[in-house]
Amino acid sequence: MSNLVKEFNDYRSKMNEKLLADDNKVIKRIFNLDTNTYMEGALDVKTKELLGLVASAVLRCDDCIKYHLETAHKQGVTKAEMMETMSIATLVGGTIVIPHLRRAYEFWEALEEQTK
Repeated sequence: MSNLVKEFNDYRSKMNEKLLADDNKVIKRIFNLDTNTYMEGALDVKTKELLGLVASAVLRCDDCIKYHLETAHKQGVTKAEMMETMSIATLVGGTIVIPHLRRAYEFWEALEEQTK
């Protein structure tokens, strides 16, 4: 697994465990709401992940972008679909999104590398 992907996942897992172990009801409910939001429903998981990717890019949250990229990749999103999604995010968010687009592209390459 690419170091970029592994480092992100290791850190995310470690910190999520610590946050949830703190036993804060509001935090646990937010995590649960997030999990349930991206489950299959009227929209399929792939579509929801791409919507989350756009929102995360517009809000300029690199951790969220990485999470949605990895989940979308696991859902079979192609590089062309990812790039079209990120082009929408860049249009909506403006040129301030471009640095996040660069990091998203780099992370996508790491995801593709790990599946070779």
